[in-house]
Amino acid sequence: MIRFFTNSENIKETEIKLSSDIRLHLRSLRIRPNEQFIVCDGVGTDYVCILKENKDEVNADSISIAEIIRKEQTQSEPTLQCTAYMAYAKGVRLEYAVQKSVELGVKEIVLFKSKRCIATFENTKRKLERLQKIALESAKQSGRGVIPAIKNGGEFEEIIDSEEIKNGFSILLYEDETHLHIKQLLETKPSFSQVSIISGPEGGFDSNEIIKAQEKGIHIVSLGARILRSETAPVVAISTLMYQSDNL
Repeated sequence: MIRFFTNSENIKETEIKLSSDIRLHLRSLRIRPNEQFIVCDGVGTDYVCILKENKDEVNADSISIAEIIRKEQTQSEPTLQCTAYMAYAKGVRLEYAVQKSVELGVKEIVLFKSKRCIATFENTKRKLERLQKIALESAKQSGRGVIPAIKNGGEFEEIIDSEEIKNGFSILLYEDETHLHIKQLLETKPSFSQVSIISGPEGGFDSNEIIKAQEKGIHIVSLGARILRSETAPVVAISTLMYQSDNL
């Protein structure tokens, strides 16, 4: 069933006011008044709706109100609260990582600058807006009940000093780690409800950054013998975590 997101202020007891974007999308899909679709409030509640107008032909101006048939909790949200910290990467690589991470169920994506970052993050506002739009479309496509926020976390030192990283279960993906595989780490922690993963840029992490992360109590892990691209590594790690926590 087609899915849309709206702000909670547009939702009343029996009906939902539809935004212009939703109206145009409904028109392009030629949705009829008796056809059902889902409007989600972005915090985990789905509203199954039909168009309130009883017309054979639907145009962008006439579609304004959806009648609520029933509401229910979104069934697709994972029980694992996973935050992905990603180093800046070149355009399409970062976009891919954001898209797939949202599909897999991350709750939030925080971008940061690492020492070996090749990409810069100029025009930050515009880039964040584009990535947030990608997250929205990915959330709609995958049936999510929330739209993960895309944030700028600043420098590497800032993100490893954040409360979530310091006080939670945190994993850093490092291609030169030879002693601890992510699977081995997860076998020592059979149950967890929150996790943060930190993935590096195209050039990998600097050794001094690894030392600083270890000092903060962050687990440094390998994803195996093959070196994965910056856009692939977080996707593999999130998939592993979701599988291990019975969310995949």
